[in-house]
Amino acid sequence: MKQISYYEKRDLQNRIKMSKYIERLPDFCVDFFIGIENNTSSLTRYNYSMDLFIFFNYLSLYVFNKKENEITISDINSLKSRNLEQYLSYLSYYEIDGKSYKNDEKGKARKLASLRSFFKYLFNHDMIDSNVASKIATPKLHNKEIIRLENNEVRKLMATIENPYEFTKHQQAYNKNTFERDNAIVTLFLGTGIRISELVGLNVENFDFEQNAFLVTRKGGNQTTLYFSNEVAQALKTWLEKRATLDLPKEENAMFISLQNKRISVRAVENLVKKFAQIASPLKKISPHKLRSTFGTNLYKETKDIYIVADVLGHKDVNTTKKHYAAISEDMRKSVANKVKIND
Repeated sequence: MKQISYYEKRDLQNRIKMSKYIERLPDFCVDFFIGIENNTSSLTRYNYSMDLFIFFNYLSLYVFNKKENEITISDINSLKSRNLEQYLSYLSYYEIDGKSYKNDEKGKARKLASLRSFFKYLFNHDMIDSNVASKIATPKLHNKEIIRLENNEVRKLMATIENPYEFTKHQQAYNKNTFERDNAIVTLFLGTGIRISELVGLNVENFDFEQNAFLVTRKGGNQTTLYFSNEVAQALKTWLEKRATLDLPKEENAMFISLQNKRISVRAVENLVKKFAQIASPLKKISPHKLRSTFGTNLYKETKDIYIVADVLGHKDVNTTKKHYAAISEDMRKSVANKVKIND
């Protein structure tokens, strides 16, 4: 019997979670999810299912006074732009099933994007007369400062992993058992800029140390070959030597292993990065994504090529990269202001 892969398992989990929301929605919503299945990932559809449930819950409470799954396509067809604008305002703070939630402009923008996709599908399939969601302006997004580690902070982070002297004796004993793994994980983040989901999904056979290359599965399921430095290679080889001594199930091929001798989880990786980063850089909230930003920053400074950075980071749209690294471009423009001499 063929073993289910990490990505197949994650896809199945997303489908199961998605079904719990869809079963509380009207039947025409099911048609929508079937219609977009071939063009979206399971994670995207899961997020859509959550967003649509929040929307239909709002409609049931404040617009139509009926249960979510009793709302008809005629009800949706009767909605006006102001209904959606009121919904976006509602998203600032709301309650569902006894729990409180709030959204900033980024959260509202994502939920509006879900609605646009939903209304576009209904309109294109002649289920509603007009696409009112297309008339709603996207909330203005404010660019956040890129939080990244400076070179001295990177050195301190790596030193903390090797010698966590500020931890308790119990923590130090724990870290001694995981040093090779933790060092390899952080080094791989800083040396390649991969996403946390990409790192967790790596298998041993994805690595080729003759070429210093590895195969990574990007968002959406596409696979890409990336390359790493000798420094990263050494950290990975040291971890693989330690991994070979573990009593692992024969079928376990995950590159990074938890203390339970199974594939490490996203949450565990987040926690280990946070644990060491709090010592190395206490004023910054450093996550795996911030290590990715650190790599992207350093790569851009070295190459001066935004397209290379976009390709290595796996950004489908180079404008995403430009947006994230605009501040660095500004610094670079300032640094060259005095390079050209007029009267020299």
